[in-house]
Amino acid sequence: MTKPAVRKLTPTIGAVIENVDLSKPLDAELIADIRAALLAHKVIFFEDQHITPVQHRDFAARFGDLHTHPLYPGVPEAPEMFILDNHANNPTDNDAWHTDVTFIETPPLGAILYAKLLPPEGGDTCWANMQAAYEGLSKPLQRFLSELDAVHDFARGFPARGVVAKGAGADKHAKAVEEHPPVIHPVVRTHPETGADGLFVNYGFTDRIKGLRREESSALLNMLFVHIQKPEYQVRWKWKENSIAFWDNRITQHYAVNDYLPHRRIMNRATILGDRPFHRSRKPEGAKIAAE
Repeated sequence: MTKPAVRKLTPTIGAVIENVDLSKPLDAELIADIRAALLAHKVIFFEDQHITPVQHRDFAARFGDLHTHPLYPGVPEAPEMFILDNHANNPTDNDAWHTDVTFIETPPLGAILYAKLLPPEGGDTCWANMQAAYEGLSKPLQRFLSELDAVHDFARGFPARGVVAKGAGADKHAKAVEEHPPVIHPVVRTHPETGADGLFVNYGFTDRIKGLRREESSALLNMLFVHIQKPEYQVRWKWKENSIAFWDNRITQHYAVNDYLPHRRIMNRATILGDRPFHRSRKPEGAKIAAE
């Protein structure tokens, strides 16, 4: 099998993977090469791919168990995946910086997004490197943040009046809120495979920092939410039909640019479950850092 070629997009984050056809059987060596590229570049892209929903699901499953979203509509042939179908009557709710599904105990390792229908122009997605964002802070602030934990809340990211909740229906949303109580994650997460530390708070789901007064928590979180938006930490991907993005959700945030309405944009996504976040200073018993 041809060795994949890697073309970097920025010095900090993002690469295009070439010489890979995801519709064909992928051996363990190629999967290992793709994983290595993901770890090195945080988000990787494949162009001109023609895969079915089942092939999409099965490719994602090579990297771990899949998460089924409690609100988004599923893909009929592969219900573990879901459809993002945005248009004038269903505008996107992803136009804010976020890390996916941090409202569960074991947030996703990553996600694989496939462009099915695109607007004539616009609809880009931006990703930001949270390792670089953390390393861009002063050492005293790094030390302070590394001791903190934060509360992540499903209801913050999916309020009852939001677009996704309304689309899912009141009963389904109420059930999802009940099944997803707030969870606690470290403000700085140690990556279990690379050993890198990165910020692990996001505007989408992080409600407050434990142990701080509400005004202190809000001020600190708002500063971090602005800090991660520096262009130096980002890559902006201009989608083409049948292109794919695969991002490491443990060390990135992303933002879906909402500039294409009233045109339509349809994407299919598979989400790969990860493990429980930790910081190296208080690593739970049994947790390992592969890089050590």
